[in-house]
Amino acid sequence: MSIRAVRQDELPLLQDIERAAGRCFRDIGMPEIADDEPLPLDELAACLRSGLAWVAVDGADVPVGYLIAEHVDGNLHVEQVSVHPDSARRGIGRSLIDHLAEYAVRAGVPALTLTTFTEVPWNAPYYLRCGFRLLDERGLTPGLREIRRRETLHGLDRWPRACMHRTLREPAPGS
Repeated sequence: MSIRAVRQDELPLLQDIERAAGRCFRDIGMPEIADDEPLPLDELAACLRSGLAWVAVDGADVPVGYLIAEHVDGNLHVEQVSVHPDSARRGIGRSLIDHLAEYAVRAGVPALTLTTFTEVPWNAPYYLRCGFRLLDERGLTPGLREIRRRETLHGLDRWPRACMHRTLREPAPGS
């Protein structure tokens, strides 16, 4: 598996990956999340143009997972990370997150943030294992508050959600 920038012709594949990955929410009583449509192609294209969209590809160079991010309050915010269920439990999501972290460190970005469901095993508990920590209300930046406001309007607060933060280390001198 390798990670590279998303190509324009792959944007519909990202939607397919997100739909497939979302189906597992149906099994835990969250059918609304399973049925939620992925980001529209124009929004995915904007992420591609910003240089903040990557895919994990198999040996045939076919995307099996992806991550898109955006700049929020001086940090990089993970907007979406999805792995196709056929490729799950192979470290692909963590590799995508670590790739973003390496990119952020090189760009001088101090931290990664994300929002997630707290009681879904492959959400907050997983991100804790990936080095994120839960933020309380005092730790929310204006941009994170706005993201949470939009999520609430979208109905995501029907289930417990939280913001998370991963502080990044500066590279050692000479690395």
